[in-house]
Amino acid sequence: MRWKTDTYTGWGRVHGATGALARPERASALEALIAEEPAPAIGMRRSYGDACLAQDRRAVDMTRLDRVLEFDGETGALHVEAGARIGDLLAVFAPRGWLPPVMPGTGFATVGGGIAMDVHGKNHHHAGSFGQHVTEITLMTGAGPRVITPEADAALFKATVGGLGQTGPILSARFGLLKAKGDVMVVTERRVKDWEQFLTLLDGSDATYSVGWIDATARGPALGRGILEEGETGGGLIKPAKRSRKVPFDAPGFALAPPIVRAFNQAYWRRVPEAGRTSVKRIDDFFFPLDKIHDWNRLYGRQGFHQFQCVVPLDQADALRNMLVHIANSGFASPLAVLKRMGPGRGGFLSFPMEGYTLAVDFRNRPGAVKLINLLEGMTEQARGRLYLAKDALATTGRIRAMYPDHGAWLAEVLAIDPEGHFATDLTRRLKLRETT
Repeated sequence: MRWKTDTYTGWGRVHGATGALARPERASALEALIAEEPAPAIGMRRSYGDACLAQDRRAVDMTRLDRVLEFDGETGALHVEAGARIGDLLAVFAPRGWLPPVMPGTGFATVGGGIAMDVHGKNHHHAGSFGQHVTEITLMTGAGPRVITPEADAALFKATVGGLGQTGPILSARFGLLKAKGDVMVVTERRVKDWEQFLTLLDGSDATYSVGWIDATARGPALGRGILEEGETGGGLIKPAKRSRKVPFDAPGFALAPPIVRAFNQAYWRRVPEAGRTSVKRIDDFFFPLDKIHDWNRLYGRQGFHQFQCVVPLDQADALRNMLVHIANSGFASPLAVLKRMGPGRGGFLSFPMEGYTLAVDFRNRPGAVKLINLLEGMTEQARGRLYLAKDALATTGRIRAMYPDHGAWLAEVLAIDPEGHFATDLTRRLKLRETT
């Protein structure tokens, strides 16, 4: 297997790594590689921080292992290699009436990454997390492939789902697709006037898919205003795909200056009529709205950006409102801010979801924003919430362990399958997740 030294970053472009990467194209090549020198697996590197990095170490790029191995057109059961991208699965199977069961905000995420982070989507309140739909995982160990299931290998399965890749590279997985009414989305948009109305609408929504854009710059009576999108699959004419665009250079700092962001958010909020509207969208435009803008992370400039994402229990909504007050008063927020209602579903020991509300806000990387995020992380801990490790770049060891009480059960399985730490990444080292004390 050929190793090639490369420099790469997480999606937030704050953390980077230089190390040797291998890109196997067949399961046999991956097996030989892991038998010779085990290394952590990475995918499209859409985790925002350092979860997908291995500084001065080897890592296995799984993106060429992306084949559909088996599909049952009657039941929707799918067997696919871990490097397959979720957006590609949507493109292939939506015209046949099937959708991936859970889709994160980008279609560039791989199946292996979706399992390792136990991703959630716009249907979490109904469908739970991605890992809850997985019925079988094939891990590549030093002794060869090992098939695990939630029934026969419950603890190891829970350590793998949401487990940050620490039980070894995922070669393939089986999961069921969801039946769809068609391959377009019927989307209803409603303008939301403030925080209380937003929570009321989220709590009362019975749509299959729902997501809220929130104006993180609004203050006073307008605090928490935004747009609620609710979607259902449907049939109809498919609109021509919009031409993809590419951000050609790192944006200057003034591009996200507070007056510009406030003006943009005001215009974006008002684009939806007061009475709301319903339209038909391409299915990928609904699920992956930013994927048509390649390298959109460059809009935050050369220093990159952080995304703060937390979830708090339902009875801690006031804590989330207080976080939004700090964000709005700071002047650091970008136009990208999302509010969702989550259900109780989670698939693994370190899975992020809990029943409650999740808020995600992007911040350009600068000292004031880092200080604000540290404050928000402390507020999350006090509210008995969690930070999303797929987005984290700043958290501390003690804070994360307090948020994830099943860490001990996860660590026991990780140390049993990888006692020498071959699969450690920069995130697990930064947070000392593989240490017993």
